[in-house]
Amino acid sequence: MRKQEIIKHIVNWLNTYADNSRTEGFVIGISGGIDSALTSTLCALTGKKTLVLNMPIRQHKAEFDRGSEHIEWLKKNFSNVSSAEVNLTSAFESLENTFEKTVTDDFLAMANTRARLRMTTLYAYACRYKLLVAGTGNKIEDFGIGFFTKYGDGGVDLSPIADLMKSQVYSLAAELGVTPSILNARPTDGLFADGRTDEEQIGATYDDLEWAMTYLEQNGSPDELNAHQKHVMEIYTTRHKANKHKMEAIPVCLIPKDLFH
Repeated sequence: MRKQEIIKHIVNWLNTYADNSRTEGFVIGISGGIDSALTSTLCALTGKKTLVLNMPIRQHKAEFDRGSEHIEWLKKNFSNVSSAEVNLTSAFESLENTFEKTVTDDFLAMANTRARLRMTTLYAYACRYKLLVAGTGNKIEDFGIGFFTKYGDGGVDLSPIADLMKSQVYSLAAELGVTPSILNARPTDGLFADGRTDEEQIGATYDDLEWAMTYLEQNGSPDELNAHQKHVMEIYTTRHKANKHKMEAIPVCLIPKDLFH
């Protein structure tokens, strides 16, 4: 893996896209995780305005502290980086008080509401400062198992790291000097107050999921799998099928032309 060349390629791609869109830079939500840490660092390397937002909603303290530490590291190393903390807890609670109890009792529905509230905030800041919302999804999440919220963290202007496996994200982040607290933390989506990890939610490690994705891309035979591999493959394929609607364009009802006459 030619790390420096990949980093340079992504940074050039970001610069070209921003120039063509006539925007001034990027805004990124910081979660305290590896994906947002790498994405924000790559955006900062462009030299363009880079705004990073910490948007706690009853946030697990360890996640919030890691995010804050990364933001300070960015501002220390890049003069083009600025930050804002937007505490969305009261806004989220206002929605809780507005929704029916049957909705607020649905744990997943409210977790996804957190993600959509954060994306609404990112786009408000993006509009105000003429910035692009940079997505933080990696290849496994965006195109493997669909582990993101539709119109939440999946609703972005561009995706700098969506062609990188999770292991490659870690490798590039280490190359760029991202803080050890983030490099060593177990991945979490930041949508649950108890700080549950991605792997606890999914039921498989990212290494296992990368194996499954690669195995399918190489047309591996299901007959050659051991018990553990079959279990992982079941998790991967089930999630991929269930979340495929997130990865495809919005379906449009095409009306036969003769019906317009």
